[in-house]
Amino acid sequence: MQHLDISIVVPLLNEEESLPELVSWISKVMTEKGYLYEVILVDDGSTDRSWEVIKEIQKENLYVKGISFLRNYGKSAALHSGFQVVQGDVVITMDADLQDSPDEIPDLYRMIMEENYDLVSGWKKKRYDPITKTVPTKIFNAATRKMSGIELHDFNCGLKAYKRDVVKNIEVYGEMHRYIPVIAKWVGFKNIGEKVVQHRARQYGVTKFGLSRFMNGFLDLLSISFVSRFKKKPMHFFGTFGVLSFIVGFGFMAYLILDKMYRSYMMLPIQREVVEQPLFFLAITAIIIGTQLFLAGFLAELIALNTPNRNDYKVKDRI
Repeated sequence: MQHLDISIVVPLLNEEESLPELVSWISKVMTEKGYLYEVILVDDGSTDRSWEVIKEIQKENLYVKGISFLRNYGKSAALHSGFQVVQGDVVITMDADLQDSPDEIPDLYRMIMEENYDLVSGWKKKRYDPITKTVPTKIFNAATRKMSGIELHDFNCGLKAYKRDVVKNIEVYGEMHRYIPVIAKWVGFKNIGEKVVQHRARQYGVTKFGLSRFMNGFLDLLSISFVSRFKKKPMHFFGTFGVLSFIVGFGFMAYLILDKMYRSYMMLPIQREVVEQPLFFLAITAIIIGTQLFLAGFLAELIALNTPNRNDYKVKDRI
């Protein structure tokens, strides 16, 4: 097996027009720098001629490999499938729409190999996107920085570089591609850097992402934050809140009962029965919620021990 310097993973959906230019540009940069490389194009269920174009490109360029999904699974699935087959020392991910410049690859490669970063994320400091996209992006990135503790300006930039060990030891699923730096840090790869990269205006087609992705992004952030902390120990989360809720409810209930016993013993007037007081219902609710959370923790522990493979994707074809 030939040793490769760089593996470039390109997830794509309906990008038939941009693919020839992108691969040609990548090949030009790789040849000029003398890198041994591979380009892995992952067709995420395109409905245009993208797969036919990939096969045509591969006939002329043996450095190109392709994976085609039977249907659209999403960018995370495409990246995961690409990561499974990469062979290069450094893995570069980039989008297929020509908004990411292959000219950035040599500097990203150098930062991994010479500056010993585990992961380098691109930062599109100057963007050619409408304000409806840039403003939510800034809010999203600020929230992610706050919750993850990773000082990156652009978590969702498709142009990133990784040591091969990183992509072989992380699992990207659902829509978690936005949080690969967070996942990498959770696994143990903490040397994460950033590089300002060029953002080019889209030349072909239309964007595949709408405003709904930002709401999904915040939900995914909550999910990855929870999973990164409690994936192996869900009882620590559910059990803690369950026990606290149970103790609070039991304390309220004990107070009401002891108060009634004291008043009866001292022959003081009892204004209302225990079951007639609002505090009684709050106590019962807290006890029930606490019990349910505690049981949820046990069930989550059992599920965590028997989780099936989340990345079972049906591949239509390979070249």
